[in-house]
Amino acid sequence: MPDGRTAGSARAFELLEPLVRAATVRVHAAPGGYDSAGTGPTWGSGFFIAPGWVLTCAHVVGEGGAGVRLAGREVGISFFPGGDTTTTGTVTGRVECVLPERLEERRPGRRALWDLPDLALVRVLAPVTHTCVWLTDRARPRLDEAAYFGCTEELGIREITGRTTRLRGLAGNGAAIRLGDDDEIEAGMSGGPVVDLARGEVVGVVKARRHTGGGGLAVSVAQLRTLPMPAAGRTGLYRRVMQAHDLYHYDRHLSDLDNRRTWTDVHDVLLLGEADPYGGRGRLTPGERTTLCGLLAELPPPGSSEAVRELAEQARGEEPDSTLPAPLSWRDGLGLLHDPPGAGGEAAAVLRYATGVSVADHREPPAPGADDELWDWVRTTAERLWRPLRRELAERHERGLAERELRRRLAAGQAALGRARRPAGLPAGPSVLLEAWAHGWEDVYDWRVSVLAGPARPGRVTPVAAGVRASLAGLPDVLRAPLAEGFRRCDTHEAAALLEVAVAPELFGLAVDAWAVSGGVPVGVQRPVVFRHPDGGGSPAADARWARVQAGPLLDQRADCARGRPRSPSPGWLEGLADTTVPVLCRDPAAEPTLGALHSVRDAGYGAVLCRRPPEDPGASCAPFHRGVREELAEAGRGAVLPLRLQALRRRAHGADPDAYWAAGLALVWEDPARALPEDEPLQGDL
Repeated sequence: MPDGRTAGSARAFELLEPLVRAATVRVHAAPGGYDSAGTGPTWGSGFFIAPGWVLTCAHVVGEGGAGVRLAGREVGISFFPGGDTTTTGTVTGRVECVLPERLEERRPGRRALWDLPDLALVRVLAPVTHTCVWLTDRARPRLDEAAYFGCTEELGIREITGRTTRLRGLAGNGAAIRLGDDDEIEAGMSGGPVVDLARGEVVGVVKARRHTGGGGLAVSVAQLRTLPMPAAGRTGLYRRVMQAHDLYHYDRHLSDLDNRRTWTDVHDVLLLGEADPYGGRGRLTPGERTTLCGLLAELPPPGSSEAVRELAEQARGEEPDSTLPAPLSWRDGLGLLHDPPGAGGEAAAVLRYATGVSVADHREPPAPGADDELWDWVRTTAERLWRPLRRELAERHERGLAERELRRRLAAGQAALGRARRPAGLPAGPSVLLEAWAHGWEDVYDWRVSVLAGPARPGRVTPVAAGVRASLAGLPDVLRAPLAEGFRRCDTHEAAALLEVAVAPELFGLAVDAWAVSGGVPVGVQRPVVFRHPDGGGSPAADARWARVQAGPLLDQRADCARGRPRSPSPGWLEGLADTTVPVLCRDPAAEPTLGALHSVRDAGYGAVLCRRPPEDPGASCAPFHRGVREELAEAGRGAVLPLRLQALRRRAHGADPDAYWAAGLALVWEDPARALPEDEPLQGDL
């Protein structure tokens, strides 16, 4: 150990080193045929995070492959079951995903830093016996003493080496961790694990070293939460891997087949040096926490990120940090409960959270008895805590069971009347809001991405990210990561959340629906997208017209053309139209007469308006567009389903359905009074 390290960290390194070394791997070219010896030079390191899954850096699996696609590439994985190089196994792995996804489209030059988070998840293609690390549930690590590990080659000898350092701070909006210059990060250590010595958990992945000396950067393991979201009705890769991670450690903790030290055993020793202001009752024991993570992993994953955050907020007694990567699993919710403000400490908050999970509406039926087993664990664990807390937990459980049963009965009653139900409209849950403002008189824009809580919690806005001075051409790239984070927070198992774009009317032609945020699929194909006027507003007359449009039947009316010729609608003409009319505009929203018409229909109280981007051929007739809109509105019947029907149109066009080509560039202005916009504008940058 370097000079200056505390005796506590030296002891922690001694305890953790065998576990980490045994889980750390060498990444290299895939072995050829049956020959496992001809693996070639070391590309970098990685480590097992779950049975069959290796985490490393994207630039490690991209070594020597500038012209190949990373996802799907086969690589070699050499692992050391005993923690040393005397016993070595080599197996082929396949890269399942790299982060960020745009690395498949654009990669940096040789010796340049790869874009954050610079992660790759590799699936091992054969069953092997190995150990796995314990990953932190914290989205932001504490700045404390740490150790990093990786494969080094000194004097021609390959070995897994561990060095100590201190976490010095965060970078890249929390995606990266700065490592101190206590020791040198050698070539080949990229992709290796960074371990918090105080808490005995892996917090990062070694990314880069400084050219001028020691120290460097690591990627926060919380960035795994930014893995692409799955299609509705499927379990995402992140949740699958974390479930396998927790069940691995749960099984090891319960097993008595060998006496090898586990991560939970080491956590027990590390915890002895920490003070508890509640006399040992303020936090769970490591064994209790491992068991809880295993029980949570046996349940179906949560239906949405917001469901996790809401339970964590109820357990903490205050809103958790909203700047973190969205919590996607029940385990992630535990990471929001550290250092709660209320009395009772973390143990009380965790037990309240686990009680809420045990009575939650799971997106699919859990294994028989799984939620009861979780509640039995809560009740047993609470026996060593305070009597008032035990009584509170029992009341929460009984109330939660009653509310869940009521919701299920109501859902069953609605299903029984299914023949009389009309097609559903937008879900009442949260939506993602994108706002953009012109920056002074320049042709650049300030922007903000937020989460609107929805009609159930009107007025609640949670910021995600903001920026200044972005060009229109640069917006898709600048907004890719913030929008992806917003979608992770809002999407549910059943449906993708609504994207609301609040911009000035001249930007209603912005091709947001065609942007690719995740998976290479356009946003408008993945989810409903609508435009909003940024200045809010509304009136009783507008609200009344909105309610009638929602009920239908719908009528269409050309607002900026007559038989293909441009025109400007008068206020009197607009006010005299039927209340269920949807004005339709077919020309460029940024030019007259359409720009003025957009303002006029808004002033007349129309909350649902259809417009489109100019077609590629300016001389093309607008008749097919208007004919298609008329048929679509007639089939929709009522306004409530329009956002979803437009998404279906885009999906058909994306799937090469010629009957949907008329809808290219179609946009919906959707001024839902139940989804109020924030009134403040973001601060502009320096002029």
